[in-house]
Amino acid sequence: MTFSKAITRKPGIHFAAGVTRARWYREPDYERICIQHEAYVDTLRSLGMKVVVLDADPDFPDAYFVEDTAIMLDKTALVTRPGEKTRRGEVKRITPILKQFRALEFIHAPGLLEGGDVLLAEKHFFVGLSERTNIHGAQQFGEAARRQGFTWSTAPVLKGLHLKTGVTYVGQQTLLMFEAYAGRPEFSAYNRIVVDEKEAPAANTLRVNGTLLTPKGFPKTMKKLEVLEMPIIEVDISEVIKMDGGLSCLSLRF
Repeated sequence: MTFSKAITRKPGIHFAAGVTRARWYREPDYERICIQHEAYVDTLRSLGMKVVVLDADPDFPDAYFVEDTAIMLDKTALVTRPGEKTRRGEVKRITPILKQFRALEFIHAPGLLEGGDVLLAEKHFFVGLSERTNIHGAQQFGEAARRQGFTWSTAPVLKGLHLKTGVTYVGQQTLLMFEAYAGRPEFSAYNRIVVDEKEAPAANTLRVNGTLLTPKGFPKTMKKLEVLEMPIIEVDISEVIKMDGGLSCLSLRF
């Protein structure tokens, strides 16, 4: 899949007040995350994407994690219903932007769905069942995806906040994942690269237009990814990681 556009949102000054289970060894730094976010946007642009950069939303400290608010399908944008209640207002804020690019579909109660739990591997979606996404949300999403020619299935979120915290698709029928997922039958049809436990943030590696974006500072994972013989760009997201986030969280790509 080739991406031509992306939507991002700048982090707000109160980003460290967002929902996180991460243990901080150093306080999240606002100036540093702004620099890192700008570099992330520049990287997407360097890969041929037109990037819409939305202003920070002072009312919602997690709003820069735009991926959780929608899934961009071929013909529609499916607007999510976050399992974290404090984030549901983010959906209303981004909906007018989504309307500029896609017709909209919505997840309705009792469904819960966050974009971080939705993983696309070519034409198949894995939907993670987590604290933030339930079976009702997965089924509503799956039906919308099926109508547009995709297949889908569910998978349990065994470790981390979202499915894509611990499993990402890196092309060539290959998944990059935590060891906890390596033996799961849901993923048995794929080649699997297991991330070292000490390099857990690197599991959220992002494939964009034939290039892999991977978090900076995880050399063992870099070495393992070299087997794919794809260009690799390291991206510094140290402050994002402190907030339980990753590379995929920071943009809606389509």
